[in-house]
Amino acid sequence: MKLWLVRHARPLVPSGVCYGALDVSADENATQVAAVALAGVLPRGVQLVSSPLQRCEQLTHCLRGLRPDLYLNIDARLAEMDFGAWEGQRWDAIARAELDGWAEFFDTWRCGGAENVRTFMARVGAAWDDTCACARPTVWVTHAGVIRAATLLAHGVRQIEQADRWPMHAPAWGQWLTLEV
Repeated sequence: MKLWLVRHARPLVPSGVCYGALDVSADENATQVAAVALAGVLPRGVQLVSSPLQRCEQLTHCLRGLRPDLYLNIDARLAEMDFGAWEGQRWDAIARAELDGWAEFFDTWRCGGAENVRTFMARVGAAWDDTCACARPTVWVTHAGVIRAATLLAHGVRQIEQADRWPMHAPAWGQWLTLEV
């Protein structure tokens, strides 16, 4: 089974601002360009699953306008990690002790008092398991963090305890990668 992991287009948020669960929109032109490119490579009838955040929903709605054969399911498990009180703040304005705590206790530190990497990985892992069980070609329209988590899951890694083991690579905005699951 093939899984496309698609990252939303560039969000309309200033550079250097933390925006995991922050529900911001994406650049409309970039979203349309991404939808056209993706529509041209997806097979007929592929299952389309999207994060509920508007930057992803924008892309799925454009894509479905081009490809009405795609069945859409919104899945909250594909939302980006929730950084709680850090959301909307500049990364350089977040207390150094908070960021150091996250680096030291990477899997259990509740970023901004909200989600931790362990919970995030379990959430994405549950979506991964459901996708694998359906054994149907699927597209996830989602976020860099979710895509990074999925690449770990593809290698059998369900939890990650150290920050230096977190994948650095993710597709650029509006781009994707594919996995054979």
